[in-house]
Amino acid sequence: MVLDDEIREQLKQYLELMEGDVVIRVSPGSDDASRDMMELVNELQSMSPKIHVEETELPRKPSFSINRPGEDTGIVFAGAPLGHEFTSLILALLQVSGRPPKVDESVIRQIQSLEGTYAFETYVSLSCHNCPDVVQALNLMSVLNPNIRHTMIDGAVFKSEVEEKNVMAVPTVYLNGEFFESGRMSVEDILAKLGSQADVSDLSEREPYDVLVVGGGPAGASAAIYAARKGIRTGIVVDRFGGQVNDTLGIENFVSVKYTEGPKFAAQLEEHVRHYNIDIIKSQRAKQLRKGDLIELDLESGATLKSKTVIIATGARWRNLGVPGEKELQTKGVAYCPHCDGPLFQGKRVAVIGGGNSGIEAAIDLAGLASHVTVLEFLPQLKADEILQKRLFSMSNVTVLTNVETKEILGTERVTGIRYADRATGEEQVVELEGVFVQIGLVPNTEWLGDFVEKTRFGEIVIDSRGQTSVEGVFAAGDCTNVPYKQIIISMGSGATAALGAFDYLIRH
Repeated sequence: MVLDDEIREQLKQYLELMEGDVVIRVSPGSDDASRDMMELVNELQSMSPKIHVEETELPRKPSFSINRPGEDTGIVFAGAPLGHEFTSLILALLQVSGRPPKVDESVIRQIQSLEGTYAFETYVSLSCHNCPDVVQALNLMSVLNPNIRHTMIDGAVFKSEVEEKNVMAVPTVYLNGEFFESGRMSVEDILAKLGSQADVSDLSEREPYDVLVVGGGPAGASAAIYAARKGIRTGIVVDRFGGQVNDTLGIENFVSVKYTEGPKFAAQLEEHVRHYNIDIIKSQRAKQLRKGDLIELDLESGATLKSKTVIIATGARWRNLGVPGEKELQTKGVAYCPHCDGPLFQGKRVAVIGGGNSGIEAAIDLAGLASHVTVLEFLPQLKADEILQKRLFSMSNVTVLTNVETKEILGTERVTGIRYADRATGEEQVVELEGVFVQIGLVPNTEWLGDFVEKTRFGEIVIDSRGQTSVEGVFAAGDCTNVPYKQIIISMGSGATAALGAFDYLIRH
């Protein structure tokens, strides 16, 4: 069996939520991947009388489609969607069966109003925790609009396609045979790229908030919940719930939870926020803040929101190297997520730039896949915890270079090497390789603020013990601030502090 007993029991409970019959049309080959796929499909059929299986011919083998009886819904899985894609399979079964999707009615209208024919293909890795967002968004669009088709393709099964199309990052999406986009996308992002804009005409007409939170990561979610619990009018502007947490695979230091994963944690944040009377404004990005009688937040969409107080919790993002070749070769061998893109470099030579915990963890993970890993650290010593360094140095296919400066990432169509300089001698060397994983820390997402609030030379918002910024009524929390330690649990605490500080400000003013 491809599913263990615990997962089978959970799956059985989900399948009981199916509202109508579903037909799975399978197109197997004779390889191991086909046997895994057939075993999975047969298990599904054995667990629900609403699931029926038929054999058919599909463009790829192995693959299967999920359909309503007598209807082609356009959802295809090429390979066995296990690992992180197992949730995508469950949601597809439920939605095709007639169970309503958990998405705003305005988004549903946007999807249904799309005209034309759209055939999407998404190349994924089953170990990628970013891929399911894209797969589930495109599957949802296929369910809601008969002109849309979507195929999830397991890159490990269809290696020849991956090589032919030079796919070196996941998820990578093709539309009607042409490259569409690479990286995490929400359904709103996809719609915007297709030219379908959400109606934001009502946003500027909304009544002023008591507290308006900007950002939906741990700090923003915590701030919104603490504010709403005070019974005051609370709004939250969210580009994507979870923020940077979505790019974290394993979380083992969130006290009281021994282990969870970033996307699951992000979903729980959103679920908790929705439990309260909070006005959630999704898939919107902040453009600037202005202060008059009220604080005004301009959005990139053109709308403006007003509030008595604002809490900035826009988090941080991965820092770029800023060397020649990095930008040009992104998704062509330059990557930032070893869990997502690592499997595409199986048997290849890669480099990890950065000797902190994230860099050394990445090197350890990649050493199990790649033929060789080279670690480059700018400082004379690695900065990672001793236990991680000990594990790294026990691996035979890892080379560690310290006190070196990365000068250039080489390649045209794809990465071919990296050029670095010894900081002590100035001597330059070239290492031939196929992939570069950048892991050199974080940059606060605060450029949009300009000089509206005081910031450190690193761009971090300066706050006091109550989360107050240099502007009266404007508070900040989390990784975008000068709080010294960037941790989920610390961000949550600072979000709560900022909300309580804002509430205290409202009482006194």
